[in-house]
Amino acid sequence: GAPNVSTAAAVREQHGHDESMHPCAPPDAVVWPQSVGQVQELAALCYRRRVPMVPFGTGTGLEGGVNAVQGGVCFDLSRMDAIAELSLEDFSVTVEPGVTRKALNSHLRGTGLWFPVGTVGVG
Repeated sequence: GAPNVSTAAAVREQHGHDESMHPCAPPDAVVWPQSVGQVQELAALCYRRRVPMVPFGTGTGLEGGVNAVQGGVCFDLSRMDAIAELSLEDFSVTVEPGVTRKALNSHLRGTGLWFPVGTVGVG
């Protein structure tokens, strides 16, 4: 329920497009899961009901990947923003999907490592 689910037109429209040239195609609802368990439960529910799932990061994609052309539920992953583990020895970091490049680089400050633009991301 609220504040973790919205069917408001403005929220749906915000989540129905990215930086691409594609026209807005809003989802039927937007949810903000906060844990892997919640994502699993939501995905299982959508699968059982045959409802499309659309992942949403920050909406900066360029391919139209967040456009819900068949409706469905948008999973806004921005609240899953923990940095779980950093290994300086093997240059790896484990993050939740809502971690931004800026937040990661702030966390890495002082280690000699950084995360460059354009390597990985979810729209």
